[in-house]
Amino acid sequence: MKASSEAVAESLGSRGVKVNPYPPLEEALYINVEGPFEIGLLEKKVMVDKFTAESVLQGAHVYAPGIIKCRGLRRGDRVTILDDRNGAVAVGIAVMDEREILRLRKGLAVLVVRSLYKVPSLREAPEYLKGWIYPQSMPAMVTSRVLDPRPGDVIADLNCAPGGKTSHISQLTGDRALIYAMDRTARKVEATRETLNRLGCRNVHIFIQDSRYVHLDHPELRVDKCIVDPPCSALGVTPKVYENTEHSKVKALSDYQKQFIKAAAEILKPGGAMTYSVCTITPEECEGVVEYAVKNCDLAVAPQNLTLGDKGISDYSEDAKYLQRFHPHIHGVGYFIAKFIKV
Repeated sequence: MKASSEAVAESLGSRGVKVNPYPPLEEALYINVEGPFEIGLLEKKVMVDKFTAESVLQGAHVYAPGIIKCRGLRRGDRVTILDDRNGAVAVGIAVMDEREILRLRKGLAVLVVRSLYKVPSLREAPEYLKGWIYPQSMPAMVTSRVLDPRPGDVIADLNCAPGGKTSHISQLTGDRALIYAMDRTARKVEATRETLNRLGCRNVHIFIQDSRYVHLDHPELRVDKCIVDPPCSALGVTPKVYENTEHSKVKALSDYQKQFIKAAAEILKPGGAMTYSVCTITPEECEGVVEYAVKNCDLAVAPQNLTLGDKGISDYSEDAKYLQRFHPHIHGVGYFIAKFIKV
């Protein structure tokens, strides 16, 4: 890590950003979210897509690719930012006009000055640009701790983008583990590379790979530990402006996730450890995948060395007491973690 938690807290505090230590994770700091606040409807409005609206609620500004409508917008206009169902999420000041937004389709378009929730925009902070911080949810940090990476380990991250867990395990081992980080597109791999470079992480080999087939494409690969954090329905991600995921999509995602588990089990050495995590709450993607892994992949559920959430749902898994669930209404985010040992 480039800076200690104390140094980061002092630096942020000097600019008026209040952060707090989080004793269960010595490398973590947390920020209290304030709100909700009243957002008025102004004459000028900018409509953004769902992802952008939810990013604004987390402290982001509005960038051109996320804008759906901005009719008559001029630089300097004070605008209400709407989600794509006309819900007001923030007030901002335009720094691009309509023509620039539609022509360029990139760059900062609206500077947010007031949001439903007050959260500092960390990605523009000097500490972020220096590689001192990486914004991440508490359960995601717990996942890396549960894996218990050690110096000298050979570790594979099958779903590495955008690099949060890859960089965390690299830092936890003092850059003394050999990490293979893979994802299926050049864009995702490049995002991971940028994260690792910014944070100063080394000893990571990054490559493009549909990791469902890593055991077939790289039959020689054997690892001590493995992270599986596959695409999911993301129903646990907060805040949300709305949600309309259908059950058929959840079922398809569960089947998809099982393919990563199977591939990971193939490259894991006997006695090796694997974490499976998803930012969702559906039994099909959580306990259902665990049951598949135990019955089909020579994996046994293992106790977790750090438990900050609740147990799994016993109706769906015989090993529920060893699983870890986080609930949006209790922990602020929905998340699931399982740990396996290769038998």
